[in-house]
Amino acid sequence: MAIKTRITEMLGIEHPIVQGGMMWVGTADLAAAVSNAGGLGIITALTQPTPDALRAEIDRCRTLTDKPFGVNLTILPSINPPPYAEYRQAIIDSGVKIVETAGYKPQEHVDHFKEHGIKVIHKCTAVRHALSAERMGVDAISIDGFECAGHPGEDDIPGLILIPAAADKVKIPMLASGGFGDGRGLVAALALGAEGINMGTRFCATVEAPIHQGIKQAMVDNDERATELMFRSYHNTARVAKNKVAVEAVAIERSGQPFEAIAHLVNGKRGKEGLENGDPDHGIWTAGMIQGLIHDIPTCQVLIDRIMAEAEDILKQRLAGFMA
Repeated sequence: MAIKTRITEMLGIEHPIVQGGMMWVGTADLAAAVSNAGGLGIITALTQPTPDALRAEIDRCRTLTDKPFGVNLTILPSINPPPYAEYRQAIIDSGVKIVETAGYKPQEHVDHFKEHGIKVIHKCTAVRHALSAERMGVDAISIDGFECAGHPGEDDIPGLILIPAAADKVKIPMLASGGFGDGRGLVAALALGAEGINMGTRFCATVEAPIHQGIKQAMVDNDERATELMFRSYHNTARVAKNKVAVEAVAIERSGQPFEAIAHLVNGKRGKEGLENGDPDHGIWTAGMIQGLIHDIPTCQVLIDRIMAEAEDILKQRLAGFMA
């Protein structure tokens, strides 16, 4: 059984499953594997050190799949920001047809992408942000509930409320993000008003994810409680895997010290090293509550096939069986 939604029609994909852009993880290897399995894989632009490196990674992805894939461009305030306009131009020059945007004031990027006929999915953590993005002219929304890995915003609204609250007001297609990893989640997202799901952490625990097996196994071993919320007092909340470094950093933060006191613990270089060397306690790495529902490390094909089979069984058997 195929599940057809406005998301599958818009993106030209078989299944309403999208792999979110993830720093250090969203490479051509993972993106192509997800796309080949019928979902939408996404390359993370800023994982590549330069715009030219991004061009090369997009070209490499095309050697691995002939299916649609996208590129994520996340815009964040920074003292030394990357050359966003150059990365944007690399995406356009490479003929990419789908972009996932996230972060701070994306209007100029959205406008430029739209001028070139690119479909734009914008990640949001609040209904008001989703409505703003809709007015901005994006084609679809990815709404992130409080359960998500990375930055859940500051409102702390879980998906069970946030998704239908957004669906009540947003007219364009919407992906549900944060806490999704199986067929139950997909059916629930559709019931709540979304037209597909965006998965990050679940795709990290796959064969093709370009991170060390030790990190993947840590996700399998962890449960739904194994995350920490850090940077709360700095109004930049991030959900990360609970490990020794995260616990230490959160304790320092809660003592009232400034960000500089934990910078050496949470810097991106240290986190990247941990993903590469497989030591779960080496640095900070993002992970969501969905860890509690991750029990294996399949290929992307096996994972997506299983999600769709579970969803079909729920729709045709379990839910249908409740009807009098």
